[in-house]
Amino acid sequence: MGKGQIVAGYLAPHPPHQVYGENPPQNEPRSQGGWEQLRWAYERARASLEAHQPDVLLVHTPHWETTVGHHFLGVPNLKGKSVDPIFPNLFRYNFDLKVDVELAEACMEEARAAGLTSKLMTNPDFRVDYGSITTLHMMRPQWDIPVIAISANNSPYYLKMEEGLEEMDALGKATRRAIEATGRRAVVLASNTLCHFHFDSEPETPEDMTREHPQNWEGYQWDMRFIDLLRKGRTREAVEIMPQFIEEAFAELKSGGFTWMMAALGYPEIPAELHGYGTVIGTGNAVMEWDMDSDIARKTLAGVQA
Repeated sequence: MGKGQIVAGYLAPHPPHQVYGENPPQNEPRSQGGWEQLRWAYERARASLEAHQPDVLLVHTPHWETTVGHHFLGVPNLKGKSVDPIFPNLFRYNFDLKVDVELAEACMEEARAAGLTSKLMTNPDFRVDYGSITTLHMMRPQWDIPVIAISANNSPYYLKMEEGLEEMDALGKATRRAIEATGRRAVVLASNTLCHFHFDSEPETPEDMTREHPQNWEGYQWDMRFIDLLRKGRTREAVEIMPQFIEEAFAELKSGGFTWMMAALGYPEIPAELHGYGTVIGTGNAVMEWDMDSDIARKTLAGVQA
Protein backbone atom coordinates (compact mmCIF):
# COMPACT_ATOMS: atom_id res chain seq x y z
CA MET A 1 0.00 0.00 0.00
CA GLY A 2 1.41 3.34 -1.07
CA LYS A 3 1.32 6.54 0.92
CA GLY A 4 -2.04 8.25 0.77
CA GLN A 5 -2.59 11.87 -0.14
CA ILE A 6 -5.14 14.65 -0.11
CA VAL A 7 -5.71 15.54 -3.74
CA ALA A 8 -7.96 18.55 -3.18
CA GLY A 9 -9.82 20.61 -0.63
CA TYR A 10 -13.04 22.54 -1.17
CA LEU A 11 -14.84 25.24 0.73
CA ALA A 12 -18.33 23.80 0.21
CA PRO A 13 -21.17 25.63 2.00
CA HIS A 14 -24.30 23.82 3.11
CA PRO A 15 -27.44 26.00 2.95
CA PRO A 16 -30.18 23.43 2.19
CA HIS A 17 -31.77 25.85 -0.28
CA GLN A 18 -29.25 24.61 -2.86
CA VAL A 19 -30.60 21.05 -2.69
CA TYR A 20 -34.16 22.41 -2.68
CA GLY A 21 -33.36 24.41 -5.83
CA GLU A 22 -32.08 21.29 -7.62
CA ASN A 23 -35.15 19.10 -7.01
CA PRO A 24 -33.26 15.80 -6.63
CA PRO A 25 -35.48 12.73 -6.14
CA GLN A 26 -34.19 12.24 -2.57
CA ASN A 27 -35.64 15.58 -1.39
CA GLU A 28 -39.41 15.70 -0.84
CA PRO A 29 -40.17 19.45 -1.30
CA ARG A 30 -40.34 20.72 -4.90
CA SER A 31 -39.07 24.10 -6.08
CA GLN A 32 -39.02 26.31 -9.16
CA GLY A 33 -35.22 26.59 -9.00
CA GLY A 34 -33.33 29.45 -7.40
CA TRP A 35 -29.78 30.14 -6.13
CA GLU A 36 -28.42 29.28 -9.60
CA GLN A 37 -25.11 31.09 -9.10
CA LEU A 38 -24.19 28.76 -6.27
CA ARG A 39 -25.66 25.65 -7.84
CA TRP A 40 -23.77 26.25 -11.07
CA ALA A 41 -20.61 26.87 -9.04
CA TYR A 42 -21.09 23.40 -7.60
CA GLU A 43 -21.46 22.00 -11.14
CA ARG A 44 -17.96 23.27 -11.89
CA ALA A 45 -16.67 21.82 -8.62
CA ARG A 46 -18.25 18.46 -9.47
CA ALA A 47 -16.34 18.34 -12.76
CA SER A 48 -13.01 18.94 -11.03
CA LEU A 49 -13.87 16.41 -8.32
CA GLU A 50 -14.51 13.83 -11.03
CA ALA A 51 -11.05 14.51 -12.46
CA HIS A 52 -9.40 13.97 -9.06
CA GLN A 53 -10.85 10.43 -8.80
CA PRO A 54 -10.79 10.30 -4.99
CA ASP A 55 -11.35 7.15 -2.91
CA VAL A 56 -13.15 9.03 -0.15
CA LEU A 57 -14.74 12.39 0.72
CA LEU A 58 -14.31 13.77 4.24
CA VAL A 59 -16.58 16.59 5.40
CA HIS A 60 -16.43 18.65 8.59
CA THR A 61 -19.92 19.92 9.38
CA PRO A 62 -21.05 22.61 11.83
CA HIS A 63 -24.51 21.04 12.25
CA TRP A 64 -23.52 17.76 13.88
CA GLU A 65 -22.64 19.24 17.24
CA THR A 66 -20.84 17.12 19.84
CA THR A 67 -20.06 18.88 23.09
CA VAL A 68 -17.57 16.23 24.20
CA GLY A 69 -14.89 15.58 21.62
CA HIS A 70 -14.66 15.11 17.86
CA HIS A 71 -16.80 12.31 16.42
CA PHE A 72 -16.46 10.40 13.13
CA LEU A 73 -19.17 8.45 11.33
CA GLY A 74 -18.32 4.79 11.96
CA VAL A 75 -21.21 2.76 10.47
CA PRO A 76 -20.60 1.14 7.05
CA ASN A 77 -24.00 2.09 5.63
CA LEU A 78 -26.48 4.67 6.89
CA LYS A 79 -30.01 5.22 5.62
CA GLY A 80 -32.74 7.51 6.82
CA LYS A 81 -34.41 10.88 6.45
CA SER A 82 -32.67 14.12 7.40
CA VAL A 83 -34.81 17.19 8.07
CA ASP A 84 -33.52 20.72 8.47
CA PRO A 85 -34.91 21.95 11.80
CA ILE A 86 -35.07 25.56 10.55
CA PHE A 87 -36.27 24.88 7.00
CA PRO A 88 -38.33 21.65 7.10
CA ASN A 89 -40.38 23.16 4.26
CA LEU A 90 -37.25 23.01 2.04
CA PHE A 91 -35.22 20.01 3.18
CA ARG A 92 -36.58 16.54 3.94
CA TYR A 93 -33.92 14.35 2.35
CA ASN A 94 -33.84 10.54 2.18
CA PHE A 95 -30.17 9.62 2.45
CA ASP A 96 -28.33 6.36 1.73
CA LEU A 97 -24.56 6.63 2.14
CA LYS A 98 -21.50 4.44 2.52
CA VAL A 99 -18.84 5.24 5.10
CA ASP A 100 -15.11 4.46 4.94
CA VAL A 101 -14.97 3.01 8.45
CA GLU A 102 -11.33 1.92 8.24
CA LEU A 103 -10.23 5.48 7.56
CA ALA A 104 -12.64 6.85 10.18
CA GLU A 105 -11.03 4.61 12.79
CA ALA A 106 -7.57 5.76 11.69
CA CYS A 107 -8.65 9.41 11.97
CA MET A 108 -10.00 8.79 15.45
CA GLU A 109 -6.79 7.09 16.58
CA GLU A 110 -4.59 9.83 15.16
CA ALA A 111 -6.74 12.46 16.86
CA ARG A 112 -6.42 10.65 20.18
CA ALA A 113 -2.66 10.37 19.69
CA ALA A 114 -2.63 14.16 19.23
CA GLY A 115 -4.31 14.56 22.62
CA LEU A 116 -7.82 15.24 21.33
CA THR A 117 -10.94 13.58 22.71
CA SER A 118 -12.41 11.62 19.81
CA LYS A 119 -14.93 8.85 19.18
CA LEU A 120 -16.55 6.75 16.45
CA MET A 121 -20.31 7.18 15.97
CA THR A 122 -21.61 3.58 15.80
CA ASN A 123 -25.39 4.03 16.15
CA PRO A 124 -26.91 2.34 13.06
CA ASP A 125 -30.01 4.55 13.32
CA PHE A 126 -28.08 7.80 13.45
CA ARG A 127 -29.69 10.68 11.54
CA VAL A 128 -27.01 12.40 9.49
CA ASP A 129 -27.20 16.19 9.72
CA TYR A 130 -28.30 18.40 6.84
CA GLY A 131 -24.91 20.18 6.73
CA SER A 132 -23.08 16.98 5.82
CA ILE A 133 -25.76 15.85 3.39
CA THR A 134 -26.08 19.17 1.57
CA THR A 135 -22.33 19.53 1.05
CA LEU A 136 -21.90 15.91 -0.02
CA HIS A 137 -24.93 15.98 -2.32
CA MET A 138 -23.85 19.21 -3.98
CA MET A 139 -20.33 17.85 -4.55
CA ARG A 140 -21.27 14.32 -5.61
CA PRO A 141 -25.02 13.73 -6.11
CA GLN A 142 -24.35 10.18 -7.36
CA TRP A 143 -23.32 9.16 -3.80
CA ASP A 144 -20.94 6.56 -5.30
CA ILE A 145 -17.83 7.52 -3.29
CA PRO A 146 -17.49 6.51 0.40
CA VAL A 147 -17.65 9.38 2.84
CA ILE A 148 -16.71 10.35 6.40
CA ALA A 149 -18.53 13.08 8.29
CA ILE A 150 -16.77 14.73 11.22
CA SER A 151 -18.69 16.49 13.97
CA ALA A 152 -18.23 20.01 15.24
CA ASN A 153 -16.94 20.03 18.79
CA ASN A 154 -17.27 23.81 18.54
CA SER A 155 -14.16 24.29 20.65
CA PRO A 156 -13.69 27.86 19.29
CA TYR A 157 -17.01 28.72 20.96
CA TYR A 158 -16.19 27.20 24.36
CA LEU A 159 -12.49 28.06 24.56
CA LYS A 160 -10.76 31.28 23.57
CA MET A 161 -11.10 31.49 19.79
CA GLU A 162 -7.36 31.09 19.22
CA GLU A 163 -7.28 28.02 21.49
CA GLY A 164 -10.26 26.50 19.72
CA LEU A 165 -8.79 27.06 16.29
CA GLU A 166 -5.50 25.53 17.46
CA GLU A 167 -7.48 22.41 18.36
CA MET A 168 -8.97 22.34 14.86
CA ASP A 169 -5.47 22.71 13.46
CA ALA A 170 -4.42 19.62 15.43
CA LEU A 171 -7.48 17.73 14.17
CA GLY A 172 -6.67 18.61 10.57
CA LYS A 173 -3.07 17.44 10.87
CA ALA A 174 -4.24 14.21 12.52
CA THR A 175 -6.67 13.66 9.64
CA ARG A 176 -3.87 14.09 7.11
CA ARG A 177 -1.67 11.54 8.92
CA ALA A 178 -4.53 9.03 8.89
CA ILE A 179 -5.09 9.54 5.16
CA GLU A 180 -1.39 9.07 4.42
CA ALA A 181 -1.17 5.95 6.57
CA THR A 182 -4.18 4.27 4.97
CA GLY A 183 -3.13 4.96 1.37
CA ARG A 184 -6.30 6.84 0.39
CA ARG A 185 -6.73 9.46 -2.32
CA ALA A 186 -8.88 11.84 -0.32
CA VAL A 187 -10.79 15.07 -0.80
CA VAL A 188 -11.51 17.23 2.25
CA LEU A 189 -14.59 19.48 2.42
CA ALA A 190 -15.17 22.40 4.78
CA SER A 191 -18.94 22.83 5.04
CA ASN A 192 -18.89 26.51 5.98
CA THR A 193 -20.64 29.73 5.05
CA LEU A 194 -18.61 32.95 5.18
CA CYS A 195 -20.46 36.05 6.49
CA HIS A 196 -23.34 34.58 8.47
CA PHE A 197 -25.65 37.55 9.01
CA HIS A 198 -29.03 36.53 7.63
CA PHE A 199 -32.65 37.63 7.23
CA ASP A 200 -35.15 36.53 9.87
CA SER A 201 -38.14 36.02 7.60
CA GLU A 202 -38.72 33.99 4.43
CA PRO A 203 -40.46 35.17 1.23
CA GLU A 204 -43.79 33.54 0.42
CA THR A 205 -41.94 31.85 -2.46
CA PRO A 206 -38.57 30.87 -0.94
CA GLU A 207 -36.87 30.70 -4.34
CA ASP A 208 -37.91 34.24 -5.30
CA MET A 209 -34.46 35.56 -6.20
CA THR A 210 -35.62 39.18 -6.28
CA ARG A 211 -35.47 38.92 -2.49
CA GLU A 212 -31.96 37.48 -2.33
CA HIS A 213 -28.96 39.75 -1.66
CA PRO A 214 -26.29 40.24 1.02
CA GLN A 215 -27.90 40.98 4.37
CA ASN A 216 -25.05 43.18 5.46
CA TRP A 217 -22.74 45.46 3.43
CA GLU A 218 -19.84 45.15 5.86
CA GLY A 219 -20.17 41.38 5.82
CA TYR A 220 -20.09 41.33 2.02
CA GLN A 221 -16.95 43.46 2.03
CA TRP A 222 -15.35 41.02 4.47
CA ASP A 223 -16.26 38.10 2.21
CA MET A 224 -14.63 39.75 -0.80
CA ARG A 225 -11.48 40.60 1.14
CA PHE A 226 -11.14 37.03 2.41
CA ILE A 227 -11.88 35.43 -0.97
CA ASP A 228 -9.45 37.74 -2.75
CA LEU A 229 -6.61 36.72 -0.43
CA LEU A 230 -7.35 33.06 -1.05
CA ARG A 231 -7.58 33.57 -4.83
CA LYS A 232 -4.10 35.10 -4.74
CA GLY A 233 -2.64 32.26 -2.72
CA ARG A 234 -2.09 34.45 0.34
CA THR A 235 -3.37 31.70 2.61
CA ARG A 236 -1.41 32.53 5.74
CA GLU A 237 -2.54 36.15 5.56
CA ALA A 238 -6.16 35.01 5.25
CA VAL A 239 -5.75 32.70 8.23
CA GLU A 240 -4.20 35.51 10.28
CA ILE A 241 -7.15 37.86 9.74
CA MET A 242 -9.74 35.13 10.24
CA PRO A 243 -10.41 35.84 13.96
CA GLN A 244 -11.27 39.46 13.09
CA PHE A 245 -13.41 38.26 10.15
CA ILE A 246 -15.28 35.91 12.48
CA GLU A 247 -15.89 38.61 15.08
CA GLU A 248 -17.01 41.34 12.69
CA ALA A 249 -18.97 39.27 10.14
CA PHE A 250 -20.24 36.47 12.38
CA ALA A 251 -18.46 34.16 9.94
CA GLU A 252 -19.37 30.49 10.26
CA LEU A 253 -15.67 29.66 9.94
CA LYS A 254 -15.76 29.83 13.73
CA SER A 255 -17.11 26.28 13.85
CA GLY A 256 -13.65 25.13 12.77
CA GLY A 257 -14.16 23.33 9.47
CA PHE A 258 -12.09 25.74 7.42
CA THR A 259 -9.16 25.58 9.86
CA TRP A 260 -9.41 21.77 9.92
CA MET A 261 -9.26 21.67 6.11
CA MET A 262 -6.39 24.15 5.82
CA ALA A 263 -4.33 22.24 8.40
CA ALA A 264 -5.00 18.98 6.54
CA LEU A 265 -3.83 20.61 3.30
CA GLY A 266 -0.77 22.12 4.98
CA TYR A 267 -1.91 25.77 4.53
CA PRO A 268 -0.95 25.73 0.83
CA GLU A 269 0.25 29.07 -0.52
CA ILE A 270 -1.37 28.37 -3.89
CA PRO A 271 -4.18 30.29 -5.62
CA ALA A 272 -7.57 28.87 -4.80
CA GLU A 273 -10.06 28.45 -7.65
CA LEU A 274 -13.27 30.37 -7.01
CA HIS A 275 -16.03 28.33 -8.64
CA GLY A 276 -18.66 30.85 -7.60
CA TYR A 277 -20.20 33.05 -4.89
CA GLY A 278 -23.78 33.71 -3.90
CA THR A 279 -26.01 34.58 -0.99
CA VAL A 280 -28.62 32.43 0.74
CA ILE A 281 -31.07 34.26 3.02
CA GLY A 282 -28.43 36.98 3.02
CA THR A 283 -25.43 34.87 4.12
CA GLY A 284 -22.27 34.81 1.99
CA ASN A 285 -21.29 31.52 0.37
CA ALA A 286 -18.27 30.69 -1.79
CA VAL A 287 -17.43 27.41 -3.52
CA MET A 288 -13.61 27.30 -3.71
CA GLU A 289 -11.02 24.67 -4.52
CA TRP A 290 -7.42 23.99 -3.62
CA ASP A 291 -6.04 21.59 -6.24
CA MET A 292 -3.20 19.73 -4.55
CA ASP A 293 -2.57 17.70 -7.71
CA SER A 294 -1.68 20.79 -9.75
CA ASP A 295 1.83 21.59 -10.96
CA ILE A 296 1.80 24.78 -8.86
CA ALA A 297 0.89 22.83 -5.73
CA ARG A 298 3.57 20.20 -6.33
CA LYS A 299 6.27 22.83 -6.88
CA THR A 300 5.15 24.79 -3.81
CA LEU A 301 5.09 21.73 -1.59
CA ALA A 302 8.47 20.61 -2.95
CA GLY A 303 9.88 24.01 -2.02
CA VAL A 304 8.45 23.81 1.50
CA GLN A 305 9.79 20.31 2.05
CA ALA A 306 13.25 21.03 0.57
